[in-house]
Amino acid sequence: MFSESVIIALEGLKANKLRAMLTMLGIIIGVGAVIAMVSIGLGVRDKVESSIAGLGSNLLIVHPGAASAGGSRQAAGSGITLNEKDAVAIKEVSGVNLVAPGVDRSYQIVFGNQNWTTTILGTTPDIMGVRNYNLAEGEFFTNQDNETRARVAVLGKTAADNLFNSVNPVGQTIRINKAPFRVVGVLEAKGESSGGDQDDTIIIPLTTAQERVMGITYVQDIYVQATGTDVI
Repeated sequence: MFSESVIIALEGLKANKLRAMLTMLGIIIGVGAVIAMVSIGLGVRDKVESSIAGLGSNLLIVHPGAASAGGSRQAAGSGITLNEKDAVAIKEVSGVNLVAPGVDRSYQIVFGNQNWTTTILGTTPDIMGVRNYNLAEGEFFTNQDNETRARVAVLGKTAADNLFNSVNPVGQTIRINKAPFRVVGVLEAKGESSGGDQDDTIIIPLTTAQERVMGITYVQDIYVQATGTDVI
C-alpha cells in the first residue's frame, strides 16, 4: 500500500541521514545550476538583442569602397564615391523602407564657457526612423532645414549633459567649428553599443554639414532600413 511505502521510505531516510542529505544536496545543486545557466543565457541573448535594436531596426549601412593613393590601397570605406544620388537610387530598391545618407566628423563644441568634443553627424530627417531615435525635448529638423542648409542641431543626451548641465538646451546657441547653431531638440538616451556611446553625438542637416561645416560634396555612409528581416 502507498502508506506503507511512505513509512518504509521515511525509515530508510532516518537510517541513512548522511546519504539522504548528500542526495538532496546534489539534486538541489544540479537543478539550481541548470536554472542559473538558462537564466544567464537568456540574459545574454536579451542584452545582445537590445544592443542590436539600439542601432536601428532592420539596419544596413552602405560604405564606399577603398581609396587608392600613390599606388597603395587605403582602408575599406575610405573612398569618396558615394553621393546623395546613390541614396535616392537605393530607396527605389524593393524591400527598402527608409534611406538616410550621412557624413560625420569630430569637432569641439562650445556653449558659453563649456566645451565638449563629439561626433557631428550630418544627415536627413529619415535618420529618426532608420536609427530608432526618439525625442526627449524639442523637435527634429525638417526637410526644409536640409534644403536651406539651416544651422540647427539635435543633441544626443551625452553631448547635451556635458555642454548644458542643468540648463535646457532647446533654443540655446552652440558653436560647431566656430559657426553658431540653434539647438532645436534633444534625443532620448540609447546607451552603449559595440561602436561606443550612441548618445555622444550632435545631428545636423546633411547639406549644412557638407557645405557649411566640412566643405565636402560626397557622403560617407548611407543608412538603410529594410521593410523586414526577411528581405535584408
